[in-house]
Amino acid sequence: MGWQSKYSFGGQSVDFPNHNSGCRYANTCGPKGNFETSCSNHTMFCKCFSLSAEKTRDRLRIECSWRGSYVHTRSLSYYPGAVPRTIKMQIASLYLWPQSLEIPILDPSTVAINKPVGILHVKVVRAHKLLKMDFLGTSDPYVKLNLTGESLPAKKTSIKKRNLNPVWNEKFKLVVKDPESQVLQLEVFDWDKVGTHDRLGMQFVPLKLLTANETKEFKLDLLKHTFIADPYDKKPRGNIVIELTYAPFREESIKVDGIGDVLSRKESSLDRPSLNSSEVLSGAGLLSVTVQGAEDVEGLRHNNPYAVIRFRGDKKKTKKIKKTRHPLWNEEFQFMLEEPPLNDTIRIQVMSRRKGIGFHSKECLGKLDINLTDVVHNGRINTKYHLLNSKNGKIHVDIKWTIV
Repeated sequence: MGWQSKYSFGGQSVDFPNHNSGCRYANTCGPKGNFETSCSNHTMFCKCFSLSAEKTRDRLRIECSWRGSYVHTRSLSYYPGAVPRTIKMQIASLYLWPQSLEIPILDPSTVAINKPVGILHVKVVRAHKLLKMDFLGTSDPYVKLNLTGESLPAKKTSIKKRNLNPVWNEKFKLVVKDPESQVLQLEVFDWDKVGTHDRLGMQFVPLKLLTANETKEFKLDLLKHTFIADPYDKKPRGNIVIELTYAPFREESIKVDGIGDVLSRKESSLDRPSLNSSEVLSGAGLLSVTVQGAEDVEGLRHNNPYAVIRFRGDKKKTKKIKKTRHPLWNEEFQFMLEEPPLNDTIRIQVMSRRKGIGFHSKECLGKLDINLTDVVHNGRINTKYHLLNSKNGKIHVDIKWTIV
């Protein structure tokens, strides 16, 4: 299969090969002509314009499109017998088929940087001399904060009504995945009851400026936007004071398991940091729940499974996968806790949903309640569970408790 080419110009008729393509001239349109080249699935049309009357040299201007989309316009020099070569070099070679695209596959060492490695403790202390945005010469400020590289919703402080020098003293915890590249982003907004909230200013703090387990205070002048050297941004916007502490997880290493590995229910003692019982059973930490996939889940009317995770009143969902009894999600959910979940259970349901509204648009394909006591003591449980209210359904869950 190759390009089937046809060129109509003047009174010449010339054939030439071009990767299994033929090209010829035919006297069909006089001083202006059309060039057409196509394969079985794609067609490229080139219209010729602006041909001069010189006998020794003509200027040929072509306009090309592929499937009706504009590609480029350029002028070509025409000499008798040279047009086929020019078109061959300038046009046809650009549309060789098939073409290949190399996609690198991530190795485990690359994936490891996306795993949580610590907690950033943020205390929003106060702000000073904020902009006046309201009609009465005040503002209703609040602060939004988040880490770059995260899709999680931003944290927010409370709103301080009619205050240009607000004091918050509010604390937040953010999950850190790469302290060398991630940046804390702070935005101060003026709350409005109607319409969008006006941004009073913003600032950034790279996490690489922090020392592990040491609290550092920052007094930051607020900026209009990310372009720090903006010569037109001379308006004072006030400042904000925050305290930051980066607490890395107390682990010897962050490991990524290979695909297809059969994991034991308990981790080896070599993989766990040496902690006494009081440290294990107390203190804040991160509960990570990874829903890998399910097997043999079957609905009565439809099979579009997704998983729902419920923990301490919080609800999270995986994506829905259509028309399958063996979904693979591989989605991770995180819960920041002030103390170990010794007496807690986590519920996971596999649901199916179809479009439309009706009594049977949603149904449960199975459920499971997991006691987290073993997770706290062992550090991690990675296994497959049989689903209740399901004939043969199983679900693969990886739950990990990491002490801060």
